[in-house]
Amino acid sequence: MVQTLAVLASGQGTNFEALVLAERRGELGGRIVALLSDDPQAPVLERARRLGVETVLPPAGRFRTRLEDERPWRDALAARGVEVVLLAGFMRRLHATLLDAFPDRILNLHPSLLPAFPGLDPIGQAWAHGVRVTGCTVHLVDDALDAGPILGQSVVEVREDDTLAALTGRIHAAEHRLYPAVVARYLAGHWRRDGRRLVPVAAPVPPAAGVAGRERSRA
Repeated sequence: MVQTLAVLASGQGTNFEALVLAERRGELGGRIVALLSDDPQAPVLERARRLGVETVLPPAGRFRTRLEDERPWRDALAARGVEVVLLAGFMRRLHATLLDAFPDRILNLHPSLLPAFPGLDPIGQAWAHGVRVTGCTVHLVDDALDAGPILGQSVVEVREDDTLAALTGRIHAAEHRLYPAVVARYLAGHWRRDGRRLVPVAAPVPPAAGVAGRERSRA
């Protein structure tokens, strides 16, 4: 069954577009029905309109790092039948109202190899620390900062002749490949949570046609 998805974004929207294009190629395993943003000037909104995806601007409130009231956001998602929420450059932390409404059903993309360099400017943090490899991570969202169970990662090498701009470009390219692939695997899979790990479990096997027929005949 195709699941109903929504994306929350605050910025340019290149990862949002990568998700939409993957959906239209039949590679996502879900249907993106809306783009929700906290910034009425965010370029992602024009990108969504160009792609024909509904845009929604629930009130963000007075605070810069969190939503003042998550209930309008929860209600907007519920009204559209959203089952899984994808964060793509959404610059506010989520709290109980949304987390409880979508337990283990909110995914985030972070441009570092978590648990290294959580929080703001992770590419700049990695560059300043002189790491030899960095990358990006898709994880489930919980009440800790960039600390939910990891679903997938992509490694990007830091080259000897690199610049911060060149490294940033390669990480963004890796994000555009990683996020749709991990979302597709997450939607197709059967998982159970084991602490901070997601462990795959076997999908239930439907009864064979002959067995089902015999069961119906006995009834």
